[in-house]
Amino acid sequence: MGVTSQTELRQAYREPAARAQQKVLDHIDRHAREFIALSPFCVIGSLGADGRQDVSPRGDPPGFVAVLDEHTLLIPDRPGNNQVDSLQNVIAHPQVGLLFIVPGMNETLRVSGRAEIVTDEALLAPLSVGHRAPLSGLCVTVEEVFLHCGRSLIRSRLWDPDAQIDRCCYPTYGQVLADQIKGANAAEIDASEDEANRERLY
Repeated sequence: MGVTSQTELRQAYREPAARAQQKVLDHIDRHAREFIALSPFCVIGSLGADGRQDVSPRGDPPGFVAVLDEHTLLIPDRPGNNQVDSLQNVIAHPQVGLLFIVPGMNETLRVSGRAEIVTDEALLAPLSVGHRAPLSGLCVTVEEVFLHCGRSLIRSRLWDPDAQIDRCCYPTYGQVLADQIKGANAAEIDASEDEANRERLY
């Protein structure tokens, strides 16, 4: 039988330390700003119109997410598969959660707030790479920010070179899709992805 109430949940876990709540900020302080500037990777959690959760990765050179002020972030949307899942979700439910990761650091930065899609060229131009501006951006009004402890990444050994797999242990992107999509050709998909990764990152 599963846990179905807050009371049952609290009976299973001890009370959190006071600092767990005290560390939650309602703005981007200098430490959060520096963390974001160092981060080349974040994930966006959002909620679709059908109630399904979605988590989507975003990556670029460190500092690709712009801190416009202590309450506002701007995340560029780069070329992808054009499903625009996160963007569609934001139209339905603006609330998003962000997790920033910095290679070599075990701590992560968690941010939550309300997002809107912006296409203002003047706003997006500073986020250009190779003179190519993003088609749109997610402008996030920050509501909560806090540094998350490093135990999850320590347990995962994420940065440990000895923990890296041999890439041959898992099929290629094309091989996976060929198994999942009738008539798909693995070699063609892999060749197309390789070309896109070389020529159409931005």
